[in-house]
Amino acid sequence: MRQFTIDELSAQEHDNLDSYLKNSLRPGGMVGMFWLQLPEDLWSAAQQGHDTCGPFYFGFDLSKDKLIVELLVRSESNLHCSCIAYATPAQREFLLSFIDTMLAAEHISA
Repeated sequence: MRQFTIDELSAQEHDNLDSYLKNSLRPGGMVGMFWLQLPEDLWSAAQQGHDTCGPFYFGFDLSKDKLIVELLVRSESNLHCSCIAYATPAQREFLLSFIDTMLAAEHISA
């Protein structure tokens, strides 16, 4: 799996990220899981026309001492479709911008 990992989080950094993610993203089905929705204007060619598969999301997994952010763009409703793929350059830029903003806002130094 291609992913970004921010590790060696202090307890305070974990709590700050947890609060930020709870206020900014859609909660996932498990504790510590969150979903960042990909705007429709950033959908790839393979995702265009797959309205029944959308919306599309990046997954965030916050554990005790690390945050894992997947580079796989997932479908809300379909696990096996050609529209599920790793992020395009524009989608990666959107994701990195969100991560940079989050880390700056929460003063994360890990």
